[in-house]
Formats: sequence, C-alpha cells, structure tokens
Amino acid sequence: MTRGFTPATNEPAADANAVSEVVVTAQRLNAARQSIEPSLGASTYTINSAAIAAQPGGENQQLNQVILQLPGVVQDSFGQFHVRDDHNGIQYRLNGIILPEGISVFGQTLSPRLIDSLSLITGAMPAQYGLQTAGIIDISTKSGLENGGSVSIYGGSHGTYEPSFEYGGHDGETNFFVSGEFRRTQLGIESPDGTSTPDHDRADEGNLFVYVDHTLSAQDRVSFIGGYANDRFQIPDTPGLGPANGFAVGSTTDYPSQLLNETQREVTGFALGSYLHDGGSYTVQTSIFSRYSTLDFRPSPIGDLLYTGIAQDAFKRDVAIGVQSEGVYKLTPDHTVRGGVIIQGERGTSDTSSQVLPIGDDGTTGATPVTIIDNGGKTQYVYSLYLQDEWKILQNLILNYGARADDLNSYRDQKQLSPRVNLVWLPTPDTTLHAGYARYFNPPPFELVGTETVSKFQNTTGASTITTDTTPFAERQNYYDVGGQQRLLNRRLTLGVDVFYRKSNELIDEGQFGAPIILTPFNYQNGLIFGQEFTASYTQGPLSAYANFTHERAQGKSINSSQFSFDPADLVYISHNYIYLDHDQTYTGSAGASYLFREGVIGGTRAGFDLLYGSGLRRDQVLPDGSTVPNGAHVPDYVTVNLTLAHHFTLPYAGHVDVRFDVVNVADKEYEIRDGTGVGVGAPQFGARRGFFGGITKSF
Repeated sequence: MTRGFTPATNEPAADANAVSEVVVTAQRLNAARQSIEPSLGASTYTINSAAIAAQPGGENQQLNQVILQLPGVVQDSFGQFHVRDDHNGIQYRLNGIILPEGISVFGQTLSPRLIDSLSLITGAMPAQYGLQTAGIIDISTKSGLENGGSVSIYGGSHGTYEPSFEYGGHDGETNFFVSGEFRRTQLGIESPDGTSTPDHDRADEGNLFVYVDHTLSAQDRVSFIGGYANDRFQIPDTPGLGPANGFAVGSTTDYPSQLLNETQREVTGFALGSYLHDGGSYTVQTSIFSRYSTLDFRPSPIGDLLYTGIAQDAFKRDVAIGVQSEGVYKLTPDHTVRGGVIIQGERGTSDTSSQVLPIGDDGTTGATPVTIIDNGGKTQYVYSLYLQDEWKILQNLILNYGARADDLNSYRDQKQLSPRVNLVWLPTPDTTLHAGYARYFNPPPFELVGTETVSKFQNTTGASTITTDTTPFAERQNYYDVGGQQRLLNRRLTLGVDVFYRKSNELIDEGQFGAPIILTPFNYQNGLIFGQEFTASYTQGPLSAYANFTHERAQGKSINSSQFSFDPADLVYISHNYIYLDHDQTYTGSAGASYLFREGVIGGTRAGFDLLYGSGLRRDQVLPDGSTVPNGAHVPDYVTVNLTLAHHFTLPYAGHVDVRFDVVNVADKEYEIRDGTGVGVGAPQFGARRGFFGGITKSF
C-alpha cells in the first residue's frame, strides 16, 4: 500500500484506504458477533441513537425514559419499569455480553449517551437467553469508528443541572469511546404528594463509561467495556404529618415530617472483557464479566422510630463475576448450530443496625431505643449450558429449536432443562409471522433476597405479626407467543401484533417493605400473565412516527415465601383467591413523532413529541363492608405529553453547535403512579409535573 505525502510538510498524509479498511474490518467483526445470538422468533423492538436524540430530552434523559417508549413497557415509581407485566426479570447485555444484576434501586447505571442501538427482546426467546427472561435489553455501544466528540450542558426545572461529554476515535487497529455525565436535581425520586419540587428530594448522580477494542487480525479482536456510577439520593418528605403510633423516644413524642432526613447512596462498577474469533464458517466469543454494587441507606433516627417503630441503617454489597463463551457454526447451508456456556459466581452481604423500642410483657412500649445488629451473607453459583439449531426448512420458513440447562446453587439448590422452539415464516417479502414456545427458569434476584433474622425483633416495635420466612423459590414458566408484522406503503409503514400467554409456578414478585428502599422478592405459588401488543411505525423522508398499545393482565395466588413482610389478612385472602399483581396495568400506550426541516430559514430544525398512556397500577379496593381486596382496584389513568425542538448550527468560528428546548408533561398533569396501598407498595408517588429544559452541545 502506497502512502501519500503533503507537499508543504513532506509528512505522511492520512491514508483514507487504511482508515476505510479498519472500519470495514470492525463492521464485519461486529456482524460476526451479532450472528452468535440472533433473536429468531422472539419479539424484538429496536431504537437507534438518532431516534433517541430525536426524543424529548434526547441523550440527556435517563435510560428508563427511553425504554418506556417501547411496546409493552409499564411505568412505575423509583424509575422502575415492567415488561409484559413482569416485576423485574430484565437482563442487560452490552455488545452481547451479560451485565450482572446490581442492587441499585433509583440510579440508572447506563446512560443513553453510550448507545449506538438498543433492542428490547421479549416473548418466547431462543435458548441463549435465560435466568432473566421478561425482557433482554441488548445494547450495541458506540465504538469510536469516527474521530470526534462533544461537550454539553443541559438543565432547567426542578433545579436540574447536567453537564456531560463524549469522545471516540481510532488509532491504528484500536478503537475507543468514552462518555460521562453528572446530574443534579431537586426531583431525584417521585414526589410523594404531587408537588412539582418536593421537600428533601435532591439527587446527585454521576457515571462514566469506557469502551476499547483492538483488532489483532482480520479474524480476531479483543475488547473491554467498563463503567462506574455513584448516586446519592435524599428520600422526599411529605410535609404536614406527625407520628400517629403513640411512641416516645425519651421525652420526644412529636416530630414534623418535613424534618425527616433519610438518604440512600448507590454505587455500581462493572468491567467486561472479551475475545472474538471469526473463522468464516464459525464464530466464537469468550467473555469475562464482573459487577460490584453497594446500597447504603441512612435513616432519620428519632423520626423513623416515632413514625414506624424502627430506624434501620442498612448496607448491602453484591459482587458478581462470571465467564460467558458462545459460538455459532454453519454446519450445512440449511443448518446453523449455536451453543454456549455461562458460569457466574456471586457474593452478597447485608449489614443492618436497627434501633427499635422494646415492648414489655404487659404490652407497653418503652421510650429507650435498643439496637439490634443483624448481619449476613451468602454465595451463589449458577451454571448454564445451551445448544440450538437454526433449520432453514424452506427459503422462507425457519425453525429454531434447542434446549437450555440451568443449575442454581444458592439459598436453594434448583435446576431445570428448558426446551425452546420458534417458527418464522415469510409468506411474502413484506410479511413475517412467528410462533414460539419457551420453558423458562428464573431464580429470585439473589442480590435482593432478605437475610433478616425475624426472631431477633420479637418483643420490639420492629417485630412482624407473621414469623414465617420461607426462602424464595425459582420461578418456572411455560411461555407461548404468536405474532406477525406487515410492511405497507412501499415499506414506509410497518404494523405489528403479538399475543402472549404465560403460566408460572412460584411466580416471582417484589415489594418494598420498611423504610430502606430495598426491594424484597417473594413468590406466588401460581401465576398467570397474558396480553396483546399492537405496534405501528412510519418513516417517510424527514418524518418518523410510531405508536404502541398493549392490553395485559397479571394475577397470582397464594404467597408462599417471605411471608413475614405481609399483613396477615392479605395472606389469608391471597391463599384462597387470585389477585392482580401490584404492577399490573391493564392498558398501556406510547406514541411519538419527529420531523426534520431540511431547507429554508429553519433548515436543520427538528420538532417532535412523545406521549405515555397508562390505565393505572394497582391499589387496594375497599368494599362497602369495610373489608379490603388486595390490589383489587387501580389508580386513575393518565396521559402525559412531552415536546422537543432542536436546531443544528454550523457557525464560521464555532463549528457544529446544537441547541434544544424540551417541555415535559406539557399539560402539567398531576397523576399518581402509586397511592401507597397494595401488596408490597410503600409510600405514594406522583409523576413529574411540567418542566422546561434547555441544552447546548458543542461538537468537535
């Protein structure tokens, strides 16, 4: 290869052919990696970085806000979301590598800034997906194939201030990308009383992301992905309340609620390293993944004792490390075989120091707190193996079948062999139909399983009426999924429908019990979830639009683990009746559109909107006789609309500059996400009120 020279300096000029070869090789290896784990027969919804930037907030919004615009995703408090009426069950993957679950509740470890494309994979999934199967959030990260970066400042209502940066590039055979941001807001957690900016609700959130890869040859590449997030939250107060239990701490019996000072800090770090080899007819990727996370809750000592009878300082730590080796082999023109092994070890520890008030034999409550220390820990190992065959029966008919074996050694030792089968048929080039069955095995979230020693709290204000504490079980599911897509109007319009049915034994749910905002898993002995999804998307030149609508129902019967957390009357009722799960929402919708003006005075301007609709999460129903049906009703339905306006400038001396203006909840709708009642539900939470935000980004 001949290298050119510039006459002025006689120095080597940039070799465009060499750069092009690096890009082509990287893209080919990316395609080889993606061939290891296709989502054949599953329901897959994808959004790329350009579509994220066109949403209100763009890359400045948090990741959960991006995911809420995808089909079948339900909004909840604490930044949580639910896919197809499952409480958790979400597995994140970065460039195909599993990111182990952490114990953060409020914080968003991953930022939209690192995303090149994001896919939500759900339904009856092939055998490579397991353990968390409500949905796979599969993220292809930015990788620095183009040199350049940007710095940005964004902020506005609720005291929001968010500086950020990103930069990527390549040097020879090495590509890299790095991004970081800091976010401060006075609306860190949802408002408990519907006010726009609640008392004591500041959050400071920072994260950093790094990607590096190095091409060893045309067939081999090594890569590293790392991230760190450090988030601090105040727990918001509801003003105007006072203790109602009649407790005293020393001589103190009153404590205004606006003086409560609970805080929570969440820290997460992760590192993923992988080696990819593409042998033409086969591709193998072997990765090592690790994650470290902590959660530290600090109570308001006197206030918590007076309001709840317990002030608990709780610290949880979870460390996970594992290996993931997967490959694909083109056995014949009609058969493609895929297989893999995943081994993960995890150590979780929990240290709590609880101040409680003693209760005497005569039932009187003392005024001098006592401290109960309750520390514990556990190590878990999970071994998974899968093998499957993609059989091209006809040119337009593909059968993917296989099985997955999972072996769990944890609080319980459980295992399962899970068959999978998916059929995909393309009767026309614009029509795709699929049907699938999956047997799933879902362990309870290890990092959240409670280690509290119930007996230590007897004869105190921290005691539970129920002392039974059965360790949570792994959930076992039979999952059925049928759907299709049709492209119309020269493929500008795509319509989709998907129907799913899931029957579970030991259905896993989670609840927030007590002051520390730490979710606790529990099981319904029997569970049933089903629903239908309808999707539409349209693209024509500068216009893009989408709409999603979901109807679903989730019910469970007979709570048979973590019983000490529940009201005795609820346990009795649920043991004889199916109830709606607390996170069930019957109807959910999302929609959005954006338009880019390309010419004229406003050329380079993009305008758009998005909206969310929810029929309301569950709450308790009070009958005329005063009895209660757990989760028998729902909070009122709501619609929120967000707007965005952005313009790209190319300035003579400043270069490329982008400005944007966003309005969140345009109508200033006051709506409840939770009302404080329901199985495993904590305090009330309201959605964010109207907010005005603006930002400026300088690219270089």
